[in-house]
Amino acid sequence: MQVFYATQFVLPLPAGHRFPMAKYQLLRDRLAAEQPGVRLLQAEAASDGELALAHTPAYIQGISDGSVDPAILREIGFPWSQAMADRARRSVGATITACRAALAEGIAANIAGGTHHAYAHKGGGFCVFNDAAVAARLLQAEWARRHARPLQVAVIDLDVHQGNGTASIFASDPSVFTLSLHGQKNFPFRKEASDLDVGLPDGCGDADYLHALEHALDELEGRFAPGLVIYLAGSDPHEGDRLGRLKLTWDGLEARDRRVFNWAWQRRIPLAFAMAGGYGRRIEDTVQAQVNTFGVAMEYHRRHAAVLAASA
Repeated sequence: MQVFYATQFVLPLPAGHRFPMAKYQLLRDRLAAEQPGVRLLQAEAASDGELALAHTPAYIQGISDGSVDPAILREIGFPWSQAMADRARRSVGATITACRAALAEGIAANIAGGTHHAYAHKGGGFCVFNDAAVAARLLQAEWARRHARPLQVAVIDLDVHQGNGTASIFASDPSVFTLSLHGQKNFPFRKEASDLDVGLPDGCGDADYLHALEHALDELEGRFAPGLVIYLAGSDPHEGDRLGRLKLTWDGLEARDRRVFNWAWQRRIPLAFAMAGGYGRRIEDTVQAQVNTFGVAMEYHRRHAAVLAASA
């Protein structure tokens, strides 16, 4: 399974900053040691033209050269640096290449990504550029050159925070279906309207969460026929997350992942996933939740590989 990373680009964050930047390298190291079926590949940077599929030229320029409004930087939560700008581009590039690989092989991943709070004209909530939005539009454009039927994309966002930026970008786009299952009272406090929003109460546990997910996937299927799924597999619904406020156990998170991967597999829909949020009280717990997601993904990647081998 192809997995794309940009861990060599580390933001120079102030001491005590609450964003756990180290989790990406820790995850990459765990995958390299424990998942021999994973092929780790360095992400290329998204170009200005690719970013412009989902972002305004003024915002792209502001992030690129540091001229962005300081108020937007405060909303993002990162100080500007060249490393910040480079990493943001490569995080988008990782999801782009993961989507291409998924269309070819069934499943692929971005170790980071899931930056769903970024709007067309601004970032927010530790999100600079919206990787899922750029990737969806670029893959649709590439698909249109070779196929008569357009590529429809479903963004299944299971980060604990609502995907407000993604919902805003695709608000008038019927070719992309946005599904967000999130903590209703959690950030962002002013939410945008996704195609399907499922707000969950604080303290929601495994059974209620999985019941809500089942109904959401049923509704998605009844309203939309995707040719590609972009899955935001945030680990922050876990009960040990500092910012999550939900109460999913390890088993509940794994069951969530398995339900999404199985839903796509049963319909033979290619799936690219990004790790999105994770702010465990112990960084090891965040990384373990993400490793578990990759374990489930590898099972389904092997199924896709067997089908491809049989048809070769």
